[in-house]
Amino acid sequence: MTISAAFVLFSVLWFLILFIALPLKLKTQSELGTVIDGTPPSAPENPQLKRKMIWVSIVTLIIWIPLCLVIISGVFSISDLDFYGKLRS
Repeated sequence: MTISAAFVLFSVLWFLILFIALPLKLKTQSELGTVIDGTPPSAPENPQLKRKMIWVSIVTLIIWIPLCLVIISGVFSISDLDFYGKLRS
């Protein structure tokens, strides 16, 4: 695994987990009764982005490190995923 492949894997995992975490514990303006003029009632009141990004980074590292170790160790190869016999060995 190259450094760029490791960075791409980390980035993909980070954004995937971020999109999962964004709607968690979200209170909308209409739920709190404080709709600001010019914004939709479904807009978040306090999205806590900094806190969510820190947690997303921690969770991503917890998932990314073992995943990189498995890829580097060679426990699995591309031929293990060749279910239809169409990939070259």
